Amino acid sequence: EDVIIATTTKDQDDVLVEVAQRLGLKYYRGSEQDVLDRVYQAAQHYGVELIVRVTPDCPLLDPQVTDEVIDTYLAGKYNYATNTPSCPDGLDVEVFSFKALERAWQQAQLPSEREHVTDYILNSGEFRTFNLVSPDDLSHFKWSIDTADDMAFVKAVYEKLQDKGDIFYLQDVLDTLKQYPELMRINEKSVPNQGYYKSIASDPPIAAGKLEMSRRTQSSVGLTSSFPVSERFPAAGQ
Repeated sequence: EDVIIATTTKDQDDVLVEVAQRLGLKYYRGSEQDVLDRVYQAAQHYGVELIVRVTPDCPLLDPQVTDEVIDTYLAGKYNYATNTPSCPDGLDVEVFSFKALERAWQQAQLPSEREHVTDYILNSGEFRTFNLVSPDDLSHFKWSIDTADDMAFVKAVYEKLQDKGDIFYLQDVLDTLKQYPELMRINEKSVPNQGYYKSIASDPPIAAGKLEMSRRTQSSVGLTSSFPVSERFPAAGQ
């Protein structure tokens, strides 16, 4: 298994290539807007058969949750497995086969499908997908970084958890937010998945029912998982 950084050809991303080279990581540079093509070309270039996709705007990823999604994919005969939408925005993990990725790369036409990589896999009805669902709905948490407030929130969480070392988990973050609920006010104005919804809104009219279809697909395959979550939390500001 390898870590592969799939970044863009823009000058501002040269620093990511420098980091990859310094750490001995593989990397691939491709389109900024057509992320599906970038990921496909990276996977093809390195001969990858199974992709575990995480994004760098999610610095609070839980390795235990990631492993659970991977194990679920491997245990079942799925083309795709994920843990959205019941987990916090920023804990997203996707596992899918190169064959599914290649099919999406060949068939996806909508701009949002090209930007968000796995939309075609989720919405076309051609693939066997699985969605691990957290016992508690944590989707109101915004842990991904899209704004300065999001960055400030993540830095504050890291500061509170610095004694945990380099690795901490979903439950650690939830416990921290319970102990310091004021942290949730830092980015309470941030909207989970706002960029995705903007992409959907920009699609041609043919995509009008896509979000609702995605919700139906996800709810039909969701099963309760064993995520280590013990308590419900209110939305930020409540």
